[in-house]
Amino acid sequence: MDGNGRDDIRSLLKTFGIKADEVVIAHLARNPGELPLQIRLILEDQTDYGDHVPETPLHLEIEGEVRR
Repeated sequence: MDGNGRDDIRSLLKTFGIKADEVVIAHLARNPGELPLQIRLILEDQTDYGDHVPETPLHLEIEGEVRR
């Protein structure tokens, strides 16, 4: 993979991180409480490969909680 591809990945992840932070903070402000927020982050490949679907699809799930 060339530098451009890695730059694209970093840009997407940076944008996701910033937007995710904003929506989680807003959600917590609208829904105060004592219980931790249970979150699942999912990364999936949405590419239309036609008849050449990868043997192992790109899929990543991370679960965690955000304390209030």
